[in-house]
Amino acid sequence: MRKNYKDKEAAVNRAKENLFKEFQSRIGIQFTDEKLLKQAFTHSSYVNEHRRKPFEDNERLEFLGDAVLELTVSKFLFKKYPMMSEGELTKLRAAIVCEPSLVSFANELSFGKLILLGKGEEMTGGRTRPALLADVFEAFIGALYLDQGLEPVVDFLEKTIFPKINSGAFSHVMDFKSQLQEYVQRDGAGTIEYKVLQEKGPAHNREFVSRVSLNGEELGVGTGRSKKEAEQLAAQKALSRLKPEDS
Repeated sequence: MRKNYKDKEAAVNRAKENLFKEFQSRIGIQFTDEKLLKQAFTHSSYVNEHRRKPFEDNERLEFLGDAVLELTVSKFLFKKYPMMSEGELTKLRAAIVCEPSLVSFANELSFGKLILLGKGEEMTGGRTRPALLADVFEAFIGALYLDQGLEPVVDFLEKTIFPKINSGAFSHVMDFKSQLQEYVQRDGAGTIEYKVLQEKGPAHNREFVSRVSLNGEELGVGTGRSKKEAEQLAAQKALSRLKPEDS
């Protein structure tokens, strides 16, 4: 009986080892200290059920990863948006590192499959619990930082998070109109003007097309579900057009 239990436990452990190896291969990162990687995915409930073995949970790594994530995302935003105010940068960073965003990142990388959970936590759906997944993502960042330093963390974020920022996934919290106004005022380039070119669709599904111009010259056109959204998108296109000329 005891032998069967040990054989079963050994098989489970081998399966877990394989999962971590496959994960490292998939993300293109090989940990020097794989104990750190496993710790990042170890929930306190698992430690409580395996007291005879020297397991450590991920709470301290989560604390470190939270700080590393804020620093790396802050630096990226600081460089990418030179016209953005401190308040706007803070608001955008908060949207990127908030729990729902971290859960989304974790799910895209199938982090849930790797989490080491206690039986009780497993039975109550802990593997898909948002707070737990967000914590694991932060813990992973902390583990990667300890194992390899800041640059590999940045490289990882350049593949997972930064492209989402570049594609406008968080544009709903960004004020492109204010950035454009500040940009134009800084250079004394003239007057910004917005104009609704078209309103189409039924009242319950209206679509607006807005144009932004500088001294009568069109800089960008945006389409949105409201006049405000269309103007914001037009301003975003205008900034994309103007900034290369500024560099």
